[in-house]
Amino acid sequence: MDIVGKHRLFMLVSAILVVASVAILVSPGLNLGIDFTSGSTVTYQFKDGDPDTADVAAALGRAGHPEAIIQAIGSNQYFIRTSDLGVYGLDAINEEVGKLDAAPTVLDTTTVGASIAEDTVRNAITAVIVAAIFVMIYIMYAFRTVPNSYKYAFAAIVALGHDVLIVLGVFTILGIAINAEVNAIFVVGILTVIGYSVNDTIVIFDRIRENVTLAPGRDFRTTVNQSINESFTRSLGTSITTTTVILAMLLFGGASLRDFLIVLLAGVIVGTYSSLFIAAQILVMWDNRAFLPWRRTATPT
Repeated sequence: MDIVGKHRLFMLVSAILVVASVAILVSPGLNLGIDFTSGSTVTYQFKDGDPDTADVAAALGRAGHPEAIIQAIGSNQYFIRTSDLGVYGLDAINEEVGKLDAAPTVLDTTTVGASIAEDTVRNAITAVIVAAIFVMIYIMYAFRTVPNSYKYAFAAIVALGHDVLIVLGVFTILGIAINAEVNAIFVVGILTVIGYSVNDTIVIFDRIRENVTLAPGRDFRTTVNQSINESFTRSLGTSITTTTVILAMLLFGGASLRDFLIVLLAGVIVGTYSSLFIAAQILVMWDNRAFLPWRRTATPT
């Protein structure tokens, strides 16, 4: 199968997905949770009645929080997100919500201050940057026996950025559709996606290294295409089994893991695609000087 020969198609598909992801990240953007924006969340269980969302919103308005976001999450359960409630804010809300039901129960309440939210944002960005730097260093060291090992590091980082951007785009859409929020668990999911994507890419790069060593005089394009074909079944099989487990957990697991599992699911699918059809293609394009049209070499047919 001539996978390398179809590199323009794969690059076009990726370019469309990345541009669309960037566009939707700019507007409307990610649905940031209180871990990143500060604020408070409260989950209520109503035992003696079933007020609708409008009733709950009216109660919160009377308590001084007309900006509150309200989401029905189960039988007689509501998830409420407001600005920072401070010391007495929850008491005011409980008083008004209590008028809707004789015995409302607070299942969970969380408050994140502005300074903690700023630290979370800073730490999340730092974690992703540090992970990318260590990936580059590791790949350059691991492939030091191959000429120009920095090319492998560059290709892996480009594929990594491709995966993260598309996952962020998917999560932005889900934030609109199902109110999925970016929180600390989301960051853990992104770091897990980075690890999965790099692992899959390195498997293919390692096969390329082996084939280059076995046949150093062979055309590099042919070597890369052979390496991808030899790794194709293994990569696809790993992706399918991993996706099956994630889907099972999504269907039968708890709601608290939903956002994390969605990130993993999108990351596994996109990571497999980039490992097979993007990362190695970048190596071939670089070898053919495709990034520099005035230095481009002829590609064998």
